[in-house]
Amino acid sequence: MQQRPPLALWLPLLLLLTAAAFLLSLAVGSTSIPLSGLWAALSGGGDSMTHTVVMQLRLPRTVSAFAVGGLLALAGTLMQVLLRNPLADPYILGVSGGAAVGALGCLLLGFAGLWVNGGAFAGALVSTLIVFALAHGRGGWTPTRLLLTGIAVAAGWGAAISLILVLGSDASLHSMLFWLMGDFSYQPAGASALVVLAVGLIAWLPFARHLNVLARGETLAEALGIAVRPLSIAIYISASLFTAAAVTEAGAIGFVGLVVPHMFRMAVGGDHRRLLPGAVLLGGCLLMLADTLARTVAEPRQLPVGVVTAAIGVPLFLYLLNRARGPL
Repeated sequence: MQQRPPLALWLPLLLLLTAAAFLLSLAVGSTSIPLSGLWAALSGGGDSMTHTVVMQLRLPRTVSAFAVGGLLALAGTLMQVLLRNPLADPYILGVSGGAAVGALGCLLLGFAGLWVNGGAFAGALVSTLIVFALAHGRGGWTPTRLLLTGIAVAAGWGAAISLILVLGSDASLHSMLFWLMGDFSYQPAGASALVVLAVGLIAWLPFARHLNVLARGETLAEALGIAVRPLSIAIYISASLFTAAAVTEAGAIGFVGLVVPHMFRMAVGGDHRRLLPGAVLLGGCLLMLADTLARTVAEPRQLPVGVVTAAIGVPLFLYLLNRARGPL
């Protein structure tokens, strides 16, 4: 049996990696800032230009990237337990499609700022309610029924997105495409997403053992006295809300919720007492690095963050599949 690294080893390493990615995101950009200047700006000193760049531009974007990455990883971990499918990710049940229709609809009507965020969150909630209502049919609510319903609803949202893009003006098309591919350029702060992430992680950690059992099958969970149906509903609602918060903050950013849980599970194991906090840290770290690359690799232009995560996620996921030599 493969021996997993102890908590005292992987947690400090992951915290150091997250701190390094955080500082790198603050320091690197069109204007590089040394660590001394960075520390001065964070502590309230330094020259006015450095303070403005760090505190008003890069810090909110970095916090937002960490929060969104953590939310997507947390939602992906919960979805993989709920559906017992290694290919499940936060977007598989159509939440991102509903959010996209809401956000793009606002852009089509000429709204911006908080209207777009509100439209995205409302669209995500509507999609969640539709999938939940349709999946709860006469035959009962099963992971297969939920998955098929989500795929069907996501396809419908995809058609609506295509229609909105066709109807959109040339002036709004650029903003729509960037939103669809994931972008942090227009986000003033990530405090709300960070609060949702912290509350979600704290709320689910006490149920880590229940998630361990449910991941092995409903029959075993019921035999051990776990209320499977209420737990499954709570997982679905929580994962949908986490996804809605992430998509509202930065648009649709792919592969984070799919790849990160597998990466951590292969390295440290499938115990959700480790997997939940580890996936949150690793997801936040990965998205901070991806956002840094998006800002710097094609300077002075900025790439959509979703393009960078796809470029990283596709080969990484194929490598994980090859290394696993069997079911993940």
